[in-house]
Amino acid sequence: MNSASLPPPSATTAATGAGATALATDGSAPGVCDVLVVGGGINGAGIARDLAGRGWKVVLAEASDFAAHTSSSSTKLIHGGLRYLEYYEFSLVRKALQEREVLLRSAPHIMWPLRFVMPHDAAMRPAWMIRIGLFLYDHLARREVLPASEGVDLRNSDKGRPLGAPLKPRYTKGFLYSDGWVDDARLVLLNALDAREHGAVLHTRTTVTAAQRHADHWIATLRCADGDRTLRARALVNAAGPWAEGFLREVASPAAGEALATKSLRLVKGSHIVVRRRFEHDHAYIFQNPDKRIIFAIPYEDDFTLIGTTDVELPVEALAGFGKARIDEQEIAYLCEQASRYFEAPVTPADVVWTYAGVRPLLDDASGDPSAVTRDYLLETHAHGGAPLLSVWGGKITTFRKLAEDAADLLGDLLGERRRAWTENAHLPGGDLRGWIGAPQRPDTDFQRLLSALGQRHPWLPPSLARRLARAYGARVDRVLHGAERLADLGPEIGPGLHQAELEYLVREEWARAADDVLWRRSKLGLHYTEAQRMAVVQWFAEREHLWSRPHAGNDDKT
Repeated sequence: MNSASLPPPSATTAATGAGATALATDGSAPGVCDVLVVGGGINGAGIARDLAGRGWKVVLAEASDFAAHTSSSSTKLIHGGLRYLEYYEFSLVRKALQEREVLLRSAPHIMWPLRFVMPHDAAMRPAWMIRIGLFLYDHLARREVLPASEGVDLRNSDKGRPLGAPLKPRYTKGFLYSDGWVDDARLVLLNALDAREHGAVLHTRTTVTAAQRHADHWIATLRCADGDRTLRARALVNAAGPWAEGFLREVASPAAGEALATKSLRLVKGSHIVVRRRFEHDHAYIFQNPDKRIIFAIPYEDDFTLIGTTDVELPVEALAGFGKARIDEQEIAYLCEQASRYFEAPVTPADVVWTYAGVRPLLDDASGDPSAVTRDYLLETHAHGGAPLLSVWGGKITTFRKLAEDAADLLGDLLGERRRAWTENAHLPGGDLRGWIGAPQRPDTDFQRLLSALGQRHPWLPPSLARRLARAYGARVDRVLHGAERLADLGPEIGPGLHQAELEYLVREEWARAADDVLWRRSKLGLHYTEAQRMAVVQWFAEREHLWSRPHAGNDDKT
């Protein structure tokens, strides 16, 4: 294969987005849609998917790449939020617990059950309090896949592999409970793919620079690499995450006499460190700290342990532009110190091989403690005196689907045509494994059956590559393999285990435009590669930039 095998963007599968007309670039009449969604994080992508699936014409504009900020910087857990019970957030916890198994079934290739070990430290919380909390956690919502909590002897557990082996000897008792793990960036991508397959038009690297509200429509200006475009939308969704308040104050123009920005966000930075693997089993740890916070230590990318997170409040001006949040030395020291309270082998800053940080846009509830600020969401609507506006305040990745469903219901009311919800029992792209394994059984075992079927269908795939591809693409893996019958058919190996065929798929189908899109969001291969290996991927993209930098190029620019 070579770069010539990339199809012209206008021929890209399902990329033309039949749901909206072309955006004007020459001063002619603007393009038209029902809803313009601003923001390509998990909430924006989820809302676009839900709306498009209900038959509305949807356009989404994302200033960077999908999941470029908060939505790829989470602790990557599908969880109810055990610690939120201490803040009496029972409604939030129940809502999140109800969503866990809905999500696990929708995409078992990127989400799976994860068992957590909580070593008991009597100086933190008494055992009776933890038992009550876990009892509530087990029973606030129905469980079919995830096992219940239980006490555990850390010295003699897990079939001869003591869960307390990596811990200091004083931790002898503990508790086990269940939640889920998710590849957060790919979760956003799957929602974007599903939105597109239902007719939505999605633009990355496109900034909404102005949005003028009129009596029955919005006129928005979208700026991308080849110039400004205009769009007329019946309604606008502000899902800009940490920039949601700024978008209303600086970009969206209200009808006469109305203020659109009536809520305030608190920006709380959550940072994580990655170190070499600290334990051999597949459970995660949750550690209680003297400041009443908790941190997680989670198996990560086979060879590593992910440790996080912090809660550091940021001023709004810290997010000027679209720069990335970064961990600071104090946060690294904090995470190392707290992890070292539990692990027998200390964790030091010198052990850190990678870090990442994200900014959580939390609705300001006047709480003095950043850890106590609610993680629940609020959907605020403006409909009087002009075209409908819906702003998303707060939220967490576990409840994105329910948030999107609620948002679509509200927009239907505002547009005068509520349409039936559909996502609760729907698969995300690649999540319907029936064509590979027959009838589904359990999300965790279904993936193993997929892996076995992939090995039988393509025995020439190296096992490590087969597993990575199955995890990333699920039932869509044949789209990546693109008819290959032997390893050489995948083209040159640009980086270890990363062939040209996969890169071309990511460009053709998943909006990849730069090496970082692939190395750190659509995969985490950058964590495994040397600098030279990462630069080989950078060079591959540099040599093909002309294919999508010309006007109207790219599967997100042709509408």
